[in-house]
Amino acid sequence: MQTVTIEGYLAADPSILAAQGSGRKRASFRVLETARFRRADGQRGERTTGFNCICFNEAIAENYIGPHARKGSRVVAQGHVENDTWTGRDGTVHYDLRLVVEAMRLKTRRDEEAAEAPGGDDGQATGFGPDLDDEIPF
Repeated sequence: MQTVTIEGYLAADPSILAAQGSGRKRASFRVLETARFRRADGQRGERTTGFNCICFNEAIAENYIGPHARKGSRVVAQGHVENDTWTGRDGTVHYDLRLVVEAMRLKTRRDEEAAEAPGGDDGQATGFGPDLDDEIPF
């Protein structure tokens, strides 16, 4: 399986939903990433791409994404891509790709300043999500 890492901003506050049968929590959100470029004629341009994301890890969804992630938060999300299909009310079948998030990190202003400081962090996103090892009883 291939792993994809995206970095961008949350388009809206994440939705924390419970599955109907099991009651397990999951987080659903959209990450926007803007690429800036120069056209052949020298004009600047930009293209924004939205990524639909879903996190099935209940601990990350409830304890990290729910209380801390907000619209406009800068995030780094890592996971794998899946096809998503659904049938609309008019009977039309829709297709989409979504990122199934396995790890996520909220980037703060402090993280960005440390990456820019001489001798600071090299800007690599590490330590995704909360440290779940402390909560395991065995």
